[in-house]
Amino acid sequence: MYQPPHFRMSDDAALLSFIEGHPLGLLISSGASGLIANPVPFFLRRSEEGEGACLVAHLAKANPQWQILAQGAEVLVVFSGANHYVSPGWYATKRETGKVVPAWNYQLVQVRGHARVHHDPEWLLAQVEQLTGQKEAHRQEAWAVNDAPEAFLAGQFKGIVGIEIEITSLEGKLKASQNRSPADREGVVSGLEREETPEAAAMLNLMQG
Repeated sequence: MYQPPHFRMSDDAALLSFIEGHPLGLLISSGASGLIANPVPFFLRRSEEGEGACLVAHLAKANPQWQILAQGAEVLVVFSGANHYVSPGWYATKRETGKVVPAWNYQLVQVRGHARVHHDPEWLLAQVEQLTGQKEAHRQEAWAVNDAPEAFLAGQFKGIVGIEIEITSLEGKLKASQNRSPADREGVVSGLEREETPEAAAMLNLMQG
């Protein structure tokens, strides 16, 4: 990933927390048939010692990507956060010199690693329980995996395979107008405030955080 120094996110703890907050990753791999990419919800499994982490998920058996992963090739997973178009009209520099162009602000994290494929029903059950447990924890009537009939679950698990990606490389990028002057950044903030959309509000929180 192209990484100008002022956009680089280098705090691994913050990058892992970002993944936990944005668990839908784009899983990218390459095989004999070329590149393939699928959106996959991941659970970040941290080591008990506090060092290292891996991503766990599952794919439908009908999805051919798991067969590529089983060959052990390196994979790339991209987790995306807030993003928004930046109009040149928001910059103070536009009024001063006119020497401005459009931009796009965004935040993302990239993970690289090698995948292992799991078929064991107990492993699959633990993975699904971890992911749903994390996403259901805040609900008053949280759904649990064992709420579904056992026979039904057994049938569902026959249709999926598990994947585990040990993280070997982790990098993040936050492009939030850090390369602009204070006056230009204030103009971007004002522009986002006027947009009044959820996407604008998310980017505004990043810039003001």
